[in-house]
Amino acid sequence: MRTKCKYANFFANSIIFVQILCRTSSMGNLPGKIIRLIFAAAALLCISSCEKRNYVAITGFAQGGTYTVKIGLAGVDTPPTAIKAGIDSILHEIDTTLSGYNKGSMLSRFNRGEAIRPNRLFLETYAAARALWEETGGVLDCAAAPLFDAWGFGFTTDSLPSGEKISAIMASCGMKHLPRNLGEALDGDGRLDPATLSAGGSLPNLNYNAIAQGLSADLVASYLKGLGVKDMLVDIGEIFCSGLNPDGTGWTIAIDRPVDGNDTPGADVFGIWRSDGSPCGLVTSANNRKFYVRDGVKYSHTIDPRTGRPVSHNLLSATIMAKDATTADAIATACMVLGLDAARKLIIDSPDLEACLIYSLPGGSMESWTSPGFNLIQ
Repeated sequence: MRTKCKYANFFANSIIFVQILCRTSSMGNLPGKIIRLIFAAAALLCISSCEKRNYVAITGFAQGGTYTVKIGLAGVDTPPTAIKAGIDSILHEIDTTLSGYNKGSMLSRFNRGEAIRPNRLFLETYAAARALWEETGGVLDCAAAPLFDAWGFGFTTDSLPSGEKISAIMASCGMKHLPRNLGEALDGDGRLDPATLSAGGSLPNLNYNAIAQGLSADLVASYLKGLGVKDMLVDIGEIFCSGLNPDGTGWTIAIDRPVDGNDTPGADVFGIWRSDGSPCGLVTSANNRKFYVRDGVKYSHTIDPRTGRPVSHNLLSATIMAKDATTADAIATACMVLGLDAARKLIIDSPDLEACLIYSLPGGSMESWTSPGFNLIQ
C-alpha cells in the first residue's frame, strides 16, 4: 500500500542518499563528528511541512525499513523534532523487546532459553498474541516460528522440509505449549525463566512478525493522541489513520495489485481506499512478494500452523480495515491462511471488520470482493 504526499519522493531520496554514503568505502574514513553531522542533517530533512493546514511529515528508520508519520499540528504544542524523538524512542523499545532479528532483544534471549525480566510491552504483546490464537481457532499462532524457519520464511534459509520434519516440529511448537498468562509465571524477582516454563523440555519459539508492524503503528498512534494529535496517518509497513489529510478529506491509501513481481508499493495499483475520518488500522497481506518456486511449485510465506505447510488457494491478497492496526494485521494474515470462502465468512460475521479480498479465477484473471463498509473509491 502507498499513501500520497508531494514530499514522499523527497523523503525517500534523502534516506537513500544517506544509506549510499554509509555503504561507500570513503565513509569509513570520515571523522565521527562529520558522520554524525550527516545523520543529523538527514534527520532534519525528514521533517517537512505539507503545504496545507499546518501538517508535517516525519520519517525515519524502523524494523529494517522506513516509517512515515503525517500529522496535523492544530492544538499540538510539542515541536516536530521532539515528536520525532518520541516516535524513535517507541520504535527502539519495540526493537529491543520484540524483534527476532535483534539478537539482543528480550524475545531473542527468551527464544534462546535465557531467563529475562520482561517489561510491560513483552507481557502485553504475548497476551494479545495468545488472545488472537484463541479467537482464530489456531489460525494465527505466534508460537509457530519453527515452521516458518523450516520453510525458509523465518530466521533461517531452509526450505522444503520433509514430512517427518514437519510432524516433529508441529509436535513441539504452538501456543498450546505455552501458559495462558506469562505474568503469572514470573518468579519473586520478576524474572521469566524458560526452563521453569518448559519443565525440562524445550519451548516453542515466539515470532511476532504477523502483528509487530501493526502493533508498532498503534503504539505510535497512541503516543500522538496523547500529544493532542487528531489528524494522523502512521505508516510503519502497516497503517493506522485518523481524522483528515491536509486537503481536509479522508486519507487515501493505494492497494497494490497482488501479482508476482510487483515489489514496489504504488507501482501497480489495484484500487484506492478512502477513510471516513474514523480511527482505524488498514493492513494488506499478500503472497506475491515472499515466496520461492521449486520444481514449478510456488511456496508462499503464508503457512497454516494447523497443517505446518504453506497455503495453496486462490486468495491473492487481503486488505483489512479494523479498529486498530494490530487487529487488522492479524486478521489479514488469518484471511490469507483461511482462503477466500472462509475469509469472506469471517469478515461478514465480524461487524468491526471490513475487507477487500482479491482472488484469482481459472485462467489467471483477477477479481475482488469488498464488504459493504470498505470504501474502495477506484
